[in-house]
Amino acid sequence: MNWLNSEAFALFGQHIKWSDMIGNLIGLIALALGWRRSIWTWPAQFLSGVILFTAFVTAHLSGSAGKQVVVMLVAVYGWWQWNRGSGRSDNGGDGHIAVRFATWRERVLLVASAALGTVAVGGLFTAYPTLSWDPWPDAYIFVGTIVAMYAQARGMVEFWFAWLLVDLVGVPLNFANGFAFSGFVYVVYGALVLWGMRDWWLRSRQPALEGAPA
Repeated sequence: MNWLNSEAFALFGQHIKWSDMIGNLIGLIALALGWRRSIWTWPAQFLSGVILFTAFVTAHLSGSAGKQVVVMLVAVYGWWQWNRGSGRSDNGGDGHIAVRFATWRERVLLVASAALGTVAVGGLFTAYPTLSWDPWPDAYIFVGTIVAMYAQARGMVEFWFAWLLVDLVGVPLNFANGFAFSGFVYVVYGALVLWGMRDWWLRSRQPALEGAPA
């Protein structure tokens, strides 16, 4: 499997690794499946996490590697959450999740968890520099990913906002750490996130619109 961490080609003067490219392409597929509310988004996210984990470990980026472990764990949780029938639509039991906006209480908890988690993880990375080359951006990405994936597993529209905020920091962080394909893909993620955000927002309004008086 050493070929995964070898150079595939150069793009705009940046060296692209096989693991970086393959892992992120599968991640794009997972994001598209999430937009479609397909349960298969979770196996795709898990596989993407496995491949990117090998990439970051060999580059001695423990924080980013740890993020992929979280991605894999949350993917297992998301598969269970969506597959157990909670929030499914009545269109044949295909595992599609019913989407909604979070309550204000849930929003406060998500923001507070993101802020406190970033401070805690950033402090840990700062205390142990071998864990991360860029402690605070890395901590922000690490915690933001957890918050976004938890919100996705719960079918919250706000999950797209969380991903957008993660992307804004993820692009320069990945380029700085030599993962150019991740940086390029984060730009594509941004476009898909805006598209998915609109779709989920419209779907969250459908029950209310259907129940409105004519």
